[in-house]
Amino acid sequence: MTTGSPWFRDETVRGPEPIPAPVTPPAPAPAEPYDQPYDQRYDPYGQQQTYEQQPASYEPYASYEQRSPYEAGPAAYAQPAQPAQPVQPVQPAQPVQPAQPVHPVQPAQENPYEPAYGSYEPEEAPQAAADETAVLRAVEPLPGPGRAERRRAAKGGGRDRGRGTAPAPEPQPDGPRPPLSRVEARRAARAAKDSVGVIASRFVGELFITLGVVMLLFVTYQLWWTNVLAGQETDRAKERIADTWAKEDAAGTPTDDDKPAAFEPGEGFAIMYIPKLDVVVPVAEGISKPKVLDKGMVGHYAEGALKTAMPADKQGNFAVAGHRNTHGEPFRYINQLKPGDPIVVETKDAYYTYEMTSILPQTAPSNVSVIQPVPKGSGFTKPGRYITLTTCTPEFTSTYRMIVWGKMVEERPRAEGKPAALVG
Repeated sequence: MTTGSPWFRDETVRGPEPIPAPVTPPAPAPAEPYDQPYDQRYDPYGQQQTYEQQPASYEPYASYEQRSPYEAGPAAYAQPAQPAQPVQPVQPAQPVQPAQPVHPVQPAQENPYEPAYGSYEPEEAPQAAADETAVLRAVEPLPGPGRAERRRAAKGGGRDRGRGTAPAPEPQPDGPRPPLSRVEARRAARAAKDSVGVIASRFVGELFITLGVVMLLFVTYQLWWTNVLAGQETDRAKERIADTWAKEDAAGTPTDDDKPAAFEPGEGFAIMYIPKLDVVVPVAEGISKPKVLDKGMVGHYAEGALKTAMPADKQGNFAVAGHRNTHGEPFRYINQLKPGDPIVVETKDAYYTYEMTSILPQTAPSNVSVIQPVPKGSGFTKPGRYITLTTCTPEFTSTYRMIVWGKMVEERPRAEGKPAALVG
C-alpha cells in the first residue's frame, strides 16, 4: 500500500498521518523574445484590415539539390534589438502550514429509487422594480370568435336546426364581399325564408288585429253613426209631415177622423213630444225596423193582431214602439218619467195630451196584453183613451221590454194653438 493515502494505508498502524514536506514552486523560465514586433494592422477586437503583400526580407533558399546536408541554414528567428530581462522568481509571502490529517468520509448510501434530479420548480418571471414604470400597451384581440363562442354557436345551431330556424350568420369582415356560389346563394335564400310556424302565427295575429278593428268600427257605427243617420231621417220625416199638412190645408181638404187605412206602412202621420225628456219624434205607421224604427221614428202598432187604436178614436189604446239605444234612441230615458208628466201627440187636426200614470220596468217580449184596449198591469179597469210606450230593456239589449202607460187628459184642435204642456 501507498503510504500517506487515506484510501490505501495499513489499518493496523495507529497514529496521525505523516505530514508531507513543503513543496517549493519551480522558478519560471525566462520569457523568450518575440520573433517579430506587434503588427498594428491586425486588430483582434476591431475590424480585420486588408492584408497587403510585403516584400520578402529574406533570401530565397537554395534548391534541395544545391544545399549541403551539413550546411547550416539561416537563423530561424531574428535576434531582438534588446535582450529581454529575466523574470524574478516569486517568493511565497508566508510558509505553507502543514496539512491537517484528513479523515476519510464515508460515502452516503445511494437510494436506487431516488430521482436523479430534484423536483422542478418553475422560475418566476422577472418583476419590474417598484420605482420603475412598466410600459403599457394595448392587447390586440385575436381575430375571429374564441373557443367558447364557437362552442356556443355550434350548440345553438344544433338546437335551432331542430326547430327549423336558421343559425346566426357569422360576422363578415369589412370591405367588398366575394360573390356567393350557386349553392351558397340557395342556402342563403332558404335561410332568409320564414318557417311555416312563423307565417301561420303572423297570419293569425293579423287576423285578430283585423277583427278587433272591425269590431271597434262596428261599435262606433252602432253607438254613434246610427244616431247621426237617424237624426237626419227624422228631420226629413218631420219636414215631409209638415209639408203634407200644409198642402192639405191649402187645398181645403175636409177634416175627418184619422183612419189607419189612410196611411201606408212607414208613412209618418203624427209628431210626439215628451217635454221632460226633450224628445220630438215623428210617428209612422207600422213597427218595421228597416222602414220605421231604424230610421229613428216611433212606430204605431197597426198590423194584424197587434193593431191598436188611433189618437182620434173615442176609446182604445194608442200603442207605439221605439228604440232605447242606437238609431236615434227616442225612448232611451222613458224610465225617468213620473206620474203626471205630459206626453203630447200632434196630428193634422189636433193636439192630444196624455199624462203618464204607471210603468212596468220589465216584461217578456211575448206579453202582448200590455197593448190591449184595457192593458193588463196598467191599473186601468175600464175602456178609455190610453197611450202605451214600449221599448227594449236593459240598455243595449233586447232581452225584455219596458212599458209606460198614460191616459188622455186634453184634446185641442190645432187651430186653437199649442196646449199648455208645449207652451210652458
